[in-house]
Order: sequence, then structure tokens, then C-alpha cells
Amino acid sequence: RKTLLSVLTQGVNTPGALYFHIGETEKKCFIEEIPDETMVIGKYRTQLWDKQTTSFLPSTPGLGMHVEIKDPDTKIILSRQYGSDGRFTFTSHTPGEHQICLHSNSTKMALFAGGKLRVHLDIQVGEHTNNYPEIAAKDKLTELQLRVRQLLDQVEQIQKEQNYQRFREERFRMTSESTNQRVLWWSIAQTFILIITGIWQMRHLKSFFEAKKLV
Repeated sequence: RKTLLSVLTQGVNTPGALYFHIGETEKKCFIEEIPDETMVIGKYRTQLWDKQTTSFLPSTPGLGMHVEIKDPDTKIILSRQYGSDGRFTFTSHTPGEHQICLHSNSTKMALFAGGKLRVHLDIQVGEHTNNYPEIAAKDKLTELQLRVRQLLDQVEQIQKEQNYQRFREERFRMTSESTNQRVLWWSIAQTFILIITGIWQMRHLKSFFEAKKLV
């Protein structure tokens, strides 16, 4: 699955992780294609630019981030204020493109030394959200049982991805059929207009020749 998050990944080993820079009032939004009934976990941490050391330093505790999540129908499913380091979770109920937006809660330029704020963001989707060592310790699973659990979760996620791809294919087919139908009706309309124009020109020329007594 190729999303804006994977395109914008910059030198981070964790899949789906990235960092970006924002200003005081700037908002950054990302698109993640997510199947339905899929858990998503986002983790972030912020750093402020320091002029004296010319480097990014850990953010002050008073600086926080506002996270807003919208589903494919632009319905807000999460809107919450977090600290300088935070973790947010949500479960998709509609397959499609989900919009993840972050912006700072700061209203004082003093917090932005040089106007730069670096945000490290890591998005985990589906079975990647599971903490398997914790699950193994809680349920007292053997290594083999844990591996089977991982495989079952992966199979379930693959099935959700396949259902989502079928949903996209059906939506694309409906769009294509609608476009083809519009093109067909437009072609019929053009042909009708050409026929009407030709008839009008013939009648006009006939009237012209009759007026000149040429026919």
C-alpha cells in the first residue's frame, strides 16, 4: 500500500515513519488508505529549533500538538489536544482515504526559536499495532503459539486489504461506467446539434437562393 506517509519517509527505519517541519500556525495533513475495521496507532514527538546550538532540541512541556482525523466522508472521528510527545489511536469504520492532520497549539512566537518545529511521526496500521511480546506475556503463549497468532493476524489483515481493493475496484468501475455514459450522451447531443445545424443551413440557403430568384 503506497500512501503519502510512505512517500514522505525520510531516513527512518520504522515503516510508515517520517519527520516534517511546520510553522506556528501551519497545519500538516497526510493521507492514509485504510481498510474498514482496522486499528491505527500514531506516535509522535516534537523538537524545537535552537539558534544558539543550531540544532533541534526536545520540545518544552508547554508545547503541544492538536491531532485531527477525518474519515473518507470527511467526518471527524478524532480531534484532541496532546502534549509535545503523544500517542493517538483510532479504528476505521469506513474503507478509504483517511486524513491525519497535526498542528501546534502554540500562540506565542517565543516558543518557536527561529520559527521551526520538527515533528517525528510514526503510523502503524493493522497487525503492526499489536505488541506481541506483551500479548505473549499476558496470555502465557509459547513461541509457536505466538507465531501462529501473528500469522492469523496477518491473514486477517490481508483479507481486509483484499476487501478494500475490491471496494476500490467497484468504485472505479462505477466511475468509469458513469463517465462512459456521459461521453455517449454528449456524443449523441453533438450529433443532434450537427443535424439541426445542417438542416437550418440548408433551409437558410434555399431561402437565400429563392430570394435571389436563382432557383
